[in-house]
Amino acid sequence: MPSHVEMSDGDMEDGSINGLERDLEKERLLASLTPPPATGSGVHSGGGSTKKHGTAGMLRGGSGSSSSGAEESMKGKAIRMLACFVGLQASYITWGLVQERIVTKAYGEGDDAEFFPSSAFLVFGNRFLALFLAAAIVYWPWFGRRGGAAATAAAATAAAAGTGGSCASRGFKAPLLQYAPASLSNILSSWAQYEALKYISFPTQVLSKSSKIIPVMLVGRLLHRKSYPWSEYAEAAFITLGVTVFSLNEKKPKAGHEGGSDSMIGYLLLALYLTCDSFTSQWQDKVFKKFHVSQFQMMLGINLCSIVFTGASLLQTGQGGTSWAFMARHPDAAQHVFLLSLSSATGQLFIFYTIKQFGAIIFTIMMTIRQMLSMVLSCLIFAHPMAWPSFVGAMICFITIGVRIHRSFQRVKPRAGSGAGSGGS
Repeated sequence: MPSHVEMSDGDMEDGSINGLERDLEKERLLASLTPPPATGSGVHSGGGSTKKHGTAGMLRGGSGSSSSGAEESMKGKAIRMLACFVGLQASYITWGLVQERIVTKAYGEGDDAEFFPSSAFLVFGNRFLALFLAAAIVYWPWFGRRGGAAATAAAATAAAAGTGGSCASRGFKAPLLQYAPASLSNILSSWAQYEALKYISFPTQVLSKSSKIIPVMLVGRLLHRKSYPWSEYAEAAFITLGVTVFSLNEKKPKAGHEGGSDSMIGYLLLALYLTCDSFTSQWQDKVFKKFHVSQFQMMLGINLCSIVFTGASLLQTGQGGTSWAFMARHPDAAQHVFLLSLSSATGQLFIFYTIKQFGAIIFTIMMTIRQMLSMVLSCLIFAHPMAWPSFVGAMICFITIGVRIHRSFQRVKPRAGSGAGSGGS
């Protein structure tokens, strides 16, 4: 679910955080699509798990086998969590640095130096590889069997409600046109994100994404009539303050541009990115709830539509041929485009797996760390000068995100405790 596992496609492309509450909903949707463990085999089945391990331990001639198995399980979980952390950091830090290299630095030397000609082609490349990844997962033989029970239950529920139960459990499941609005807004958000880098620094772009909460709340209120507590608005205000302080105290404008007017274009492009990305995730919410699609089916449908739309645009404008000719002249650019697409696709898999195994809060913490590391590495590698007030603005944003994580954790903990308590009955 890409607002809900995938988040929005803009998020699944760059791994940014699009609101913790929607990530928690993503967790619940994933749980609803996953078959429950057999009675007596899981932790939440009360004493069933203990009995199972205890019986096995007795058969092996020792009660210590149960605790040994638990320690092994905890060790395995820690290793998986570490692998997810390393995978997410490697994928999306690479994605961010390669993106900045492609968009902001010229290829070639002297009079032959030229910039990559088309942001739309970068969007097309990312979606093309992600489409093959999604198709391989959705149409792989184990996909239907692995989620068979859940898929059957979801299809039965949808059929009873008259909301798409007749669709096949594999494939797109929802009508292809249902993916089109989210695909269009996703293309616009990704294009705006690449174009903005021509006018503002990468650290500014990364930090500005923290203010996604504002358009998410606005679009949620308009599209779903949602209401939000005062604390949400306070957090949005603090994040906006932090981004503003950071942006106004950068030491110099983007190299190669005149400053004021160009910077304003960059911020307008960022506003377009945030608004379109928020619409994408909210529309995906509707598709998830109405058609009960999996995160991979959502990924497949949106990427297919995106390939059609961006492909048509590249053909119509001629930017497709121009981009291929550019990469023929500069083979290192072709390598960078492939690496950009590959890191985005692998990052999506780590997003899905991390949220399903460890929950939205752990995922959000990992991606907050990723934002910090991306900013630091970008400043070091691409020599972005920062005044001390900029660091104050960044800390305001990250502290506010930390408060959001803590508050969400406190809300989830009582529900988790009551769920565990009821398992023993």
